[in-house]
Amino acid sequence: MGAVSSREAFFEAGLEVLSDRGYGGLKLATVCQRLGVTTGSFYHYFANWGSYTGQLVAHWHEGLTVRVVEAVQSEADPRRRIGHLIEVGLALPHGAESAIRVWSFIDPQVHEVQAAVDRQRFDVLYDSAIQILDSPRQAELFAAWAVYLLVGYEQAILPRDISSLRWIVSQLLEALDSGRFDSVPRDE
Repeated sequence: MGAVSSREAFFEAGLEVLSDRGYGGLKLATVCQRLGVTTGSFYHYFANWGSYTGQLVAHWHEGLTVRVVEAVQSEADPRRRIGHLIEVGLALPHGAESAIRVWSFIDPQVHEVQAAVDRQRFDVLYDSAIQILDSPRQAELFAAWAVYLLVGYEQAILPRDISSLRWIVSQLLEALDSGRFDSVPRDE
């Protein structure tokens, strides 16, 4: 067994384990085995398992939400911003996202991070949609629909079908572009 050259490798392995085995499969031995290292290598980077799991969730939050939101903020066109966010959402490691949601029901600290992730993802979609729809209620509904769509996809016990999810998302975006949100009362 060799040594791992970065903490990042442990985080990526942890997300892979969450994707493949779910929250119940996230174990020190499994992460180390995935990397082909001993637990000694793990303890070179992390004081204990709790430290690692806290940092793993923070890594997930930072990499798959905070950086994405920061990156799209420079896009002036709200429709293109939404398109970019949707593409990132379709490419998320949905198995890991689902496992983290399960974990968040068990661990209050993970729940706090999950709630922040959901809020940030909703807010950036809302802020973009309000520029297009010019109605807080319509923008709220659009953002909720987009977030619920991806969260529901993560939670479904159906086989992963990205092409069908892409079609559903295209319908959502078409509704945004075609004025179908006009049927939503503006001040509800």
